[in-house]
Amino acid sequence: MCITALPALSNTYDYYDAPKRDNYVGLRLHKNDNIAFRFEPDNGNGTTLRDDKFGIGMYIGNRLTDHIKIEFETLYNAGREEKYDNNFEFNIWSNMLNFYMYQQFGGAVEPYAGLGIGISGIWGSINGNQNISGSTADMSWAAMIGVNFALNSRIDLNLGLKYQNYGDIDMGNTSTEIDATEFYIGGAYKFGL
Repeated sequence: MCITALPALSNTYDYYDAPKRDNYVGLRLHKNDNIAFRFEPDNGNGTTLRDDKFGIGMYIGNRLTDHIKIEFETLYNAGREEKYDNNFEFNIWSNMLNFYMYQQFGGAVEPYAGLGIGISGIWGSINGNQNISGSTADMSWAAMIGVNFALNSRIDLNLGLKYQNYGDIDMGNTSTEIDATEFYIGGAYKFGL
């Protein structure tokens, strides 16, 4: 009995232990911890707004090898705050190409580290007057670490931490930079193709 059962156990273990080179799609909820909107006029009377906000993103990816995967992610964030009798508002839509290195353990746990590069569109205003929507595109970059959990052969749960620099905007005699440290949770569906 043992001799006949061992190959079956071995095949089952190999099935779950082997990383799958497959396509997947997913959805992530981002919690921005102190997303920063820096308002720095040339005269030096600037300020940095830090506020906690939520963002939402969708992604599609592929496992290229047993340790490398690539992903396209589109993400929306927004922030609003009143400070020093000024109303600051901004909206961000970023499109990122992310590269990850990962290691799978036991077919279910997958720690990873990644880097991303892309373009962010930034729209905003100060007191509703200085509209910065005329300069909407800037280079964006990100660094992330996290863990992926395979709940079954099709569904993954994803937890991670990311720093993202959304870019700079020039507004006449002022410059604005937006960046954030983000915690995220997401789910992905694997097609197994």
